[in-house]
Amino acid sequence: MLRRLIAPLTLGLVGVAILLALGIWQVQRLGWKEGILAEIEARIAEAPVALPGAPDPVADRYLPVIVSGALGGQEAPVLVSLKDAGPGFRIISALTSGDRRVMVDLGFVPEAGKDASRMAPEVTITGNLHWPDEVDRWTPAPDAARGIWFARDVAVLAEALGTEPVLIVAREIAGADLGVRTLPVSTDGIPNNHLNYAITWFLLALAWAGMAVFMGARILRKE
Repeated sequence: MLRRLIAPLTLGLVGVAILLALGIWQVQRLGWKEGILAEIEARIAEAPVALPGAPDPVADRYLPVIVSGALGGQEAPVLVSLKDAGPGFRIISALTSGDRRVMVDLGFVPEAGKDASRMAPEVTITGNLHWPDEVDRWTPAPDAARGIWFARDVAVLAEALGTEPVLIVAREIAGADLGVRTLPVSTDGIPNNHLNYAITWFLLALAWAGMAVFMGARILRKE
């Protein structure tokens, strides 16, 4: 009888061990991800500094900056949708500051506001440097005829607007009322599902253990 219990017992123990290990790994990943998110949030909230001469996409990601300049109306509207506002556009505008031209993500406007004038001789933008990773194999190419973009591809947008490959996501806009709703950089869009994964693995381990006990009980009843 004991020999017949060896197989289900071994299978149960091995399966539970593997599933528990995966659950523990996800708990460790959760701690790692929470640490990264905390670092990003702390960086975002730092005091703004002057725009670096040559921002680095890695070292200067999320760096808070403040810059003043003119908005000449050169824009690239990026199609987006907000839960509380529906479809609309992120307005990516060229900002001329001295002898430099950089891009500013001014924020959100509804569909009807896409072609409104947002020219301003002097504005001060406080925000964060960002290089969004929004382009994948399914991202459509820009619709030149309608003047619509589908992702914030910094390099491509910079070429189209004639600016440096630098994007400042506005947190505050002073000096002009542009009729936009700023969408500051945050960690909200960074996925952190490790707790759900850990719970799933632990529940599977419990279910696996239950099945092993059930199989063993059936063997004992037959004996």
